[in-house]
Amino acid sequence: MKGTHEHVVDARNEGILIDINGQHFSREEAKISVFDSGFILGDGVWEGLRVESNTVLFLESHLQRLFEAMKTLVFEPDFNKQQLSSRIYRLLAANGMVDGVHIRLMVSRGVKATPYQDPRMTITPPTVVIIPEYKKVLPQTLDKGVRLYTVYVRRGYSDVQDPALNTHSKLNCIGACIQAGQAGFDEALMLDPHGFVATCNSTHFFIVRRGEVWTSTGDYCLDGITRAKVLDMAEKMGLTVRQTNFTLTDVYNAEEAFVTGTFAGLVPVTEVDGRIIGDRLERPMIKRLQERFREVVGTYIKGPGAQHVRS
Repeated sequence: MKGTHEHVVDARNEGILIDINGQHFSREEAKISVFDSGFILGDGVWEGLRVESNTVLFLESHLQRLFEAMKTLVFEPDFNKQQLSSRIYRLLAANGMVDGVHIRLMVSRGVKATPYQDPRMTITPPTVVIIPEYKKVLPQTLDKGVRLYTVYVRRGYSDVQDPALNTHSKLNCIGACIQAGQAGFDEALMLDPHGFVATCNSTHFFIVRRGEVWTSTGDYCLDGITRAKVLDMAEKMGLTVRQTNFTLTDVYNAEEAFVTGTFAGLVPVTEVDGRIIGDRLERPMIKRLQERFREVVGTYIKGPGAQHVRS
C-alpha cells in the first residue's frame, strides 16, 4: 500500500475545475509560470482540506495555520481569510462537489523576475492554487491499517527547517517516505534529533501505552489539526493523554498504535519495524476514538461548518 493517502480511483476527477488566483481552469489547462517561486524553490505553503456534507472540515483552523505560515515567511497576500474561504466554496459549487472530496490548497510567494531565491525578486502577489478531487480512503486502509518503518531521516530543529511550517519544501519527509517504501512498508516513522519518536512522514503518530494515549511533545512536528482534535476529544472522554518523549521500546510494546491526518482521520498501525502492535482484531481504544471523532465531525458540520457554507 502507498500510505494513508492511497485512495479509490474516481473517473470524475478527469473533469474537475481547478482554481488559480481566482480563475477556474480545466485539469488540462491549469498551469502556473515556470518562474513561480513554488516551482523554482519550493517557496510556498499548503493545506490539505477534507469536504463532507458540503462542509470544509475545520476550515478556520486550517486557514489560521496557513496565514500564520505566510506571515512567518513574509508573504504579501492580496486576499484575506474570508476571501479565500469564499473562493474555496465557489470552486466546490462550480464542480458540483458536496461530499467525499479532498482539497490541496497551495500558496507560493509568487512569480519571480528571474530564477533566484531572494524574496525581493518576486514581482507578483502570491500564487494560489486550489485542487479539489473526489478522494475516498481505501476500505482496507481503515480496516487493515498501515505498517511503519523507522527511518534514519530525522525531524530537525526549528532553526534549520521549522517542522511547524507546512511548506512545499518537504524533501526530508520525501526522503523518509522513499526509505520506508524501499524497505517495503507503507509510511515512515521519524525520530527527533534526540532519538525520541516524533511523527510520520505525512501523518501524526500515537500509541496506547498502559491504557493511556501517548503522542510526541509536538516540538518536532507540524501542529496537526486532526492531531489537536484527537487530543482534545480524548481528554474530554476522560482518558489520560500524554504529549511526551517516548522511545521505540514503548512503540514496540504498545497495546495499540494509530496515525492521524486530514484525509483518512484515524488509521490503525498494525506493525512497526516488523513488530506486530497489539491485537489486529480488537483495537478497543482506536475504535472508541474513531467513533468519537465522527461525532466531532458531525457537530462541526452542524455548527461552525454550516456558518462557512452560508457565508
